Amino acid sequence: MTGVINLYKPKGITSSDAVVKVKRLLHTRAVGHMGTLDPQGEGVLILGVGKATRLFDYYLSKDKVYEAEFTFGEETDTFDGEGEVLFSGGRMPTEAEIKAELSTFVGKQLQVPPLYSAKKVGGRKAYDIARSGGSIELKPCEIEIFAFELLEYSGNKIIVKVHCSSGTYIRSLCRDLAHKLGTYAIMTAIKRTRCGALKVDNSVRLEDLTPEKILSVGDALPEIEKLYLSDEVYKEISNGRKIKVEKDGRYLVFCKGEMFGIGVAEKGLLSIEIYMREE
Repeated sequence: MTGVINLYKPKGITSSDAVVKVKRLLHTRAVGHMGTLDPQGEGVLILGVGKATRLFDYYLSKDKVYEAEFTFGEETDTFDGEGEVLFSGGRMPTEAEIKAELSTFVGKQLQVPPLYSAKKVGGRKAYDIARSGGSIELKPCEIEIFAFELLEYSGNKIIVKVHCSSGTYIRSLCRDLAHKLGTYAIMTAIKRTRCGALKVDNSVRLEDLTPEKILSVGDALPEIEKLYLSDEVYKEISNGRKIKVEKDGRYLVFCKGEMFGIGVAEKGLLSIEIYMREE
């Protein structure tokens, strides 16, 4: 069984909890997530089943879309409602001020991740070091914001929509926005509505998950062109040899009705980059 699950992760469980539940539901150990979603977050969590777990790096690099609630009036050490309050007070910016500032975030930039994050420092996750009282300083990482818009403005809360690159922390974005507006804010809710081509509207909840809801790799990767090789090269590609092709690029490779995986063609020679053939 090889495929991809576009799972709707509910609030209150970790991404690892979701993986455990899916393993039990499908009676298989070969399940892994393609990038975490905070426990308080909900929405799209991509899971690989079988050899599709090898798509981890591919999905981790995909762009994502989030809807998040920012609440003004305090800042915590986690930049969300789970941490200890560091600062209180600050003004509530006007709707016009917020809209004007959002546009300044669009583009490539350096972002400092939250101390309480899964970023690794010396082989340890940052949140493990922070929780044990250790001293840690995270280096800024390059991210890109493709779109940042205001959806709702009410009381001391706003709801924003963010289209961003992999590696973007919405909690850090909340902190940075508040600081640029001369105030404090924390992220109090977040929903991932898209990861790559997979959208929340087509996701499946845990209680509705069955083997039939598992997407084929081809359906899960509509952005990759499919390449059907002739039967004559079946033995060659099965043995890992490079195959001559007409056009360079990245392909989802099939031969004799079997899906071999993601292949990359350079200078007219195709090799399998991510091997997912059922054996």
